[in-house]
Amino acid sequence: MSTSLRHGALVAVMLSGAIATVAAQTRDQREATVGMRCYVEQKVLPGTELAAAPGDFRALVAVRVVKIWPHGSQLRYDLEWTGFEPGTYDLCKFLVRKDGSSTDDLPALAVTVTSVRDGDDNEPSEPEPVPAPRVDGYGTDQIVFAVVWVVGLLGILFFGRQRKAKAAPPAPRPTLADRLRPLVERVAGGDADDAAKAELERLLVAFWRARLGLGEAKAGDAIAAIRRHDEAGVLLRQVEAWLHMPVPPQQVDLKTLLEPYRAVTADSFAPLAKDGTKGATGGAR
Repeated sequence: MSTSLRHGALVAVMLSGAIATVAAQTRDQREATVGMRCYVEQKVLPGTELAAAPGDFRALVAVRVVKIWPHGSQLRYDLEWTGFEPGTYDLCKFLVRKDGSSTDDLPALAVTVTSVRDGDDNEPSEPEPVPAPRVDGYGTDQIVFAVVWVVGLLGILFFGRQRKAKAAPPAPRPTLADRLRPLVERVAGGDADDAAKAELERLLVAFWRARLGLGEAKAGDAIAAIRRHDEAGVLLRQVEAWLHMPVPPQQVDLKTLLEPYRAVTADSFAPLAKDGTKGATGGAR
């Protein structure tokens, strides 16, 4: 056998194998249940090119042209079809030619659609019983949730506010040092009028007369005793220096001067300042 003959035989064998492989893979599904998608592939049909007929919701079978190949003077098709009612149908009846020519020369391509139900199952099954809905439209879970939500909201609105009010610390009450400080600063700066000077001396004398038990002493004696006292006389002597010295001291620690007066609130000292300083003002000048 010559080389050309052996080569031709090899090609024939390979071609026949390829054709056999394609044939084995080709789907030719002619029977299916309602709604099942099936395929008829590699079907050679005569005439010009075919396409699926225009869609119609009343159609009993839907056909789609998947692929087209030339096959000599004819064409080879892969078709997809789905049946919607049990029965036997010709797929070619659901195809049209693209050029508008007749399809009467097409061979029959019959398929069968079967029902998904048994033949004796003609009546619908009895539905499962379910509880009747409540007339008011609300279930027990919804009512319980609503009650819990309202109770929680009331707790936030009322108990939360009370807790916040209790937690807030009270504002500190002003002390005698707070009342004296603006007067001391004005006297130290040299811009205090006679009323401010008299008010400062009156408050100092009244405080220390009550603190040192000098309520029965004469005003002059009480002022002299306060001036000599180690603690009581510090601020009084400093005020006198600001008022009477030709060159008053400038560098003074006001915080230290007012420290003895921070332990007394201004409102608790008010009665003493009113009743215990008669005739005391003016004694320091």
